[in-house]
Amino acid sequence: MARVDIIMPQMGESIAEGTLSKWLKKVGDEVKRDEPIFEISTDKVDAEIPAPAAGVLAEIIVKEGETVAVQTVVARLETEKGAALGKTEAPAPTEKVTPQPTPAKQPERAASAPAPAVVASHTGNGNSFEDRVRTKSSPLVRKIAAEHGVNIASLHGSGVAGRVTKRDILGFIESGASTTSTVQGARTGGHAMPLPEPWAGDVVEPMSKMRALISDHMVASRHTSAHVTSFFEIDFTRVARIRAKNRAEFEAATGQKLTYMPFIIKAVTQGLQAFPIMNSSVAGTNVIYRKKINIGVAVALEWGLIVPVIKNANDLSLSGITRALNDLAARARAKKLSPEEVQEGTFTITNPGVFGSLMGTPIINQPQVAIMGVGAIEKRPKVLPGADGEDTIAIRTCAYFSISFDHRVIDGAVADQFLAFVKKTIETFPETGL
Repeated sequence: MARVDIIMPQMGESIAEGTLSKWLKKVGDEVKRDEPIFEISTDKVDAEIPAPAAGVLAEIIVKEGETVAVQTVVARLETEKGAALGKTEAPAPTEKVTPQPTPAKQPERAASAPAPAVVASHTGNGNSFEDRVRTKSSPLVRKIAAEHGVNIASLHGSGVAGRVTKRDILGFIESGASTTSTVQGARTGGHAMPLPEPWAGDVVEPMSKMRALISDHMVASRHTSAHVTSFFEIDFTRVARIRAKNRAEFEAATGQKLTYMPFIIKAVTQGLQAFPIMNSSVAGTNVIYRKKINIGVAVALEWGLIVPVIKNANDLSLSGITRALNDLAARARAKKLSPEEVQEGTFTITNPGVFGSLMGTPIINQPQVAIMGVGAIEKRPKVLPGADGEDTIAIRTCAYFSISFDHRVIDGAVADQFLAFVKKTIETFPETGL
């Protein structure tokens, strides 16, 4: 038989697991190559996953609602047409696409968050498969554990073979529990806040899986980075005039709607080239300076928030950025993004101004070191120097920008210089920049 394993894809660098939210096919259904076969949810994306080959869905291993580690086999395709239909016997052994052991079955998870990780009943010698998997948790989990003096090997998590996940380590820390390897001295505020109780008439709804994962990711980012935020006001009057003058011709030539965001992305890519530390990641006591400039742009959805990535944005013209941005945003809302399109971001832009917000303090998208927030772009009265030296009041198109940065590696002066560079680039954008 020719069987093909279908695996849980990795939808981001810091993502170690995903939830299979819905099967779009059932056992016995024929599928075409690249046809959507199931939906997944992570804190980065809620997406449809295409079939890796054409064939018949022979076996479903992971049920709807289950959360499994990336690279876990979730189903198998039979590529010989009809071979999988009507069969009830156990499937024949298959070659694994990945060298990692695949569990026969993942335990079902409750809709609520898993219980905090528990202290293992044995310490082990570190040589068993379970010990190796547990201690090889994601870099983010190991980072959080190290900061709180927790030995991962002493915990039994909810992942494969007791693998400790982000939710496990955060739940363990918040529970106020301790292990023999915990550093001496109690943490400040070592006890979790009591959960609120619903009152009469209240409505209680569980978080969606995507919302719960976003919650975990935001808390973990706060645990990881030393967040600081600065603000600048940027004058968009020149860009607004350029856009108004060229908009009809641009949209007729490219078929793309021209917004302010491509101008912002273009300025940011130039700023990242001038200040490489803003386009880096922290790896322990090392700093990784990224050669690629991959801009993630947050897209708000009815069911959450995702961040598709424009790869090598510094190599694109304004029209190229516009095309990539519009395409990614449209497919994000239609759940048509592929895994690689939400991976390898090096800097993120979020735009709360589209909803009228003047400014905000966004949380860094790990493992990046900075994120920029764009406030509402609107007309305001501004005091400007007149030709005769007297101050005058003029109507200008302006917006507040914020930059949240990781103070472990970025000083306030550098972050401000970066945002000042972005400000100057936007305010002096060339007429021929289209």
